[in-house]
Amino acid sequence: MRRPAFGEANMGALAGAVIGAIGGLFAIGIGPAIAGKNVRLLVGTPILAIFSLIICGTLGWLIGGQLGPRLGGKFNTQRAETIGGIIGGLVPVVLVALWGWYMTAH
Repeated sequence: MRRPAFGEANMGALAGAVIGAIGGLFAIGIGPAIAGKNVRLLVGTPILAIFSLIICGTLGWLIGGQLGPRLGGKFNTQRAETIGGIIGGLVPVVLVALWGWYMTAH
């Protein structure tokens, strides 16, 4: 199993950064948009959305860059590395979306 350096560029890191950044852009607004039944609330907080994009993209790069090569080495395929990166990118997005949902509910 390959143990990449922290922040090393690989396919898992790239997939994690892309998923994290795109998901992070909308993660803050998903809770208010569903609760308010208004799709315009999805981008209702543009400053927080930009911060979320930066934070989720960076964390997706770091988590995906660590998880991707480990899965790729275990299953011996590039596809598993990409899937590991996607999972790594979804972790911060889901956490930010849950935080947004919590802030909407309380």
